[in-house]
Amino acid sequence: MKAATKTAPAKQPDVTRDKIVDAAYEEIYRHGFQAASLANILAKTGLTKGALYHHFPTKNDLGLAVIDEVVGEGFEVRIFSPLREAEDPVEALRDVIQRKADSATAESVKYGCALNNLMQEMSPLDTGFKRRLNAILATWQDTVTTALERAQKQGRVRKDVDCRAAALFIVSAYEGCIGIAKNLQSVKEFRLCMAQLDAYVQALEVRR
Repeated sequence: MKAATKTAPAKQPDVTRDKIVDAAYEEIYRHGFQAASLANILAKTGLTKGALYHHFPTKNDLGLAVIDEVVGEGFEVRIFSPLREAEDPVEALRDVIQRKADSATAESVKYGCALNNLMQEMSPLDTGFKRRLNAILATWQDTVTTALERAQKQGRVRKDVDCRAAALFIVSAYEGCIGIAKNLQSVKEFRLCMAQLDAYVQALEVRR
């Protein structure tokens, strides 16, 4: 008879740490990283400075965690995974664009995109931030490139399309629409811009 093997206990989520990261994201999203207040973050969580510094010895550590665990994970769930798993990559890409347009609100337009905001603010100032943010951007372009290449093999996207160049344009246009809408403070203009991006994606398809 075999001896019973011990099973390692499942790792429990650190609720305190998650609360800090979530509150920090909201603070950074609304005020930017440099203006983000640790006092506001603690007030939102009801935690002590000791709890904060136990998990994040510096403000930069907290900011990097926000990039990895909130911003990056958000892109993974909303964009990267759906594109990787889709049987029809073109429809999946169009769905990503349409859902973003449909979900736009006055608040989302007011504050823009957390990734774009942090790239504009922190990439010129901190190499750690720049590396993390560029990694998300690179994954985004790679994921769209792969989706278009799969669609090309399926006969859905024209053979003359440079998938990597198209992916760069799509990612740039997506972020550009958000940035322009933020400047104009207009949901209407955002949806109009995203409609043009959707039309571009449709133009990549083989005419049937």
